[in-house]
Amino acid sequence: MSNQLELRHIKYFLAVADELHFRKAAERLFISQPGLSRQIKQMEEQLGIQLFERHNRKVTLTEAGIYLKDEYQSITKSMDKVLNHAKLLHKGQEGELKIGYIGSAMHKIIPAFLLDIKKEFPNIHVNLQEMDNQVQTSSILDQDIDIGFVRMDRVPRGVEIRPIYEETFSLVLPKDHAINKNNFKDLSQLKDEPFIMFDSSYSPSYYEKVMQIFDEAGFSPIISHKSVKANTIYRLIENNFGAAVVPTSLQEGYDLGIQFIELTEIEHRTTLQLVWSKMNQNPVLGNVLGLV
Repeated sequence: MSNQLELRHIKYFLAVADELHFRKAAERLFISQPGLSRQIKQMEEQLGIQLFERHNRKVTLTEAGIYLKDEYQSITKSMDKVLNHAKLLHKGQEGELKIGYIGSAMHKIIPAFLLDIKKEFPNIHVNLQEMDNQVQTSSILDQDIDIGFVRMDRVPRGVEIRPIYEETFSLVLPKDHAINKNNFKDLSQLKDEPFIMFDSSYSPSYYEKVMQIFDEAGFSPIISHKSVKANTIYRLIENNFGAAVVPTSLQEGYDLGIQFIELTEIEHRTTLQLVWSKMNQNPVLGNVLGLV
């Protein structure tokens, strides 16, 4: 099978594998349904592998078809990246770096990191995407992003992790709350008040660490609301819906009716981690990792 024929067959195969319907796949490819069926049959004969189970009203992938779908998607994704990089080189740019991050990384780490990239590699095009921890690790494995900034202690196999910034936690209260920096002693003063938490989907390990802080303070918090957005949490606090415990860096960039009390007396710290995949072939990645 020639390379040209192989690439064409892969394109047809992936369309049918996605749609699991020959007519819909043919419409997507702008070719006739009989022609598509013939091409897939030819591919199966040349490979000596049955890729689909054909029934009266539906099509399903065989075990071999499922495997080839995953492999071919990875191959085509890599080819797209190579082509995109070539286009950037043609435009005089050195490449593209796709960065995932959680909101708290934007307050200190990301701006400094971007300035370093701009200084050392001015022709690199940076694409930023805010996403939660779990989505980032999945995107790293799928190579939809090149690096990520997360708050989690464990990552899936295949994801590399490096701690880059450790910080304290801070208590967040309404600005006019009876407790302030001058009379705060410990969290037990707030045991009867509601708390607003980052949702556990944000990061199970981060959520557990915050709950350990409450355990050591001697009470289980009354949780009134959960969110994955700091701004939402702060708006709720501003309107007297509760208090929160957050990474200290999250006090920057907000001008709201709230106050922060840094919890310097507790041992717990939260760590921002850098994640990436060694399987990522983006030529920009190695150079940028050296800046972190």
